[in-house]
Amino acid sequence: MAENQQAAAGSDNQNQPQFALQRIYLKDLSFESPNSPLVFQEQWKPQVNLDLNTSHNKIGDNQYEVVLSLTVTSKVEDKVAFIVEIQQAGVFLVKGIEGAQLSQMLGAYCPNILFPYARETIDGVVNRGSFPALMLAPVNFDAIYAQAVKRRQEEAAAGGESKEEQTH
Repeated sequence: MAENQQAAAGSDNQNQPQFALQRIYLKDLSFESPNSPLVFQEQWKPQVNLDLNTSHNKIGDNQYEVVLSLTVTSKVEDKVAFIVEIQQAGVFLVKGIEGAQLSQMLGAYCPNILFPYARETIDGVVNRGSFPALMLAPVNFDAIYAQAVKRRQEEAAAGGESKEEQTH
């Protein structure tokens, strides 16, 4: 009887949504300091620009690779002090989650997990380039994801309107 209860509990667990981080890794990293050593003679008041992007692809049954791409450009006046490009990636097991919830998990939740690793790597590389530490501020991936969804919905609605206008 206990075996039947365990078997039933096991089948219930198989139907439950599952999420697991399987691996975090550095996929690509680039550091450039095109104006060294002259940039070190400038007064250090940098203008820092952060560009980020996320992507994901299915790599197996219930396995997804999520890649967080960041480009940090630091300028002193009009001279580029340094450029860091990084692709921080992870493999995630996502089972029993579909549709919009899966999309949000891959587009917002997973990048939230990856960002601290990318931020630490960027800080270390910038420091090794002989620049002051660069601790990037936290990023609200949920808000970025929500904006992207809204923009896609607006574009789809605008696309539908222009098709209607063409048929009339």
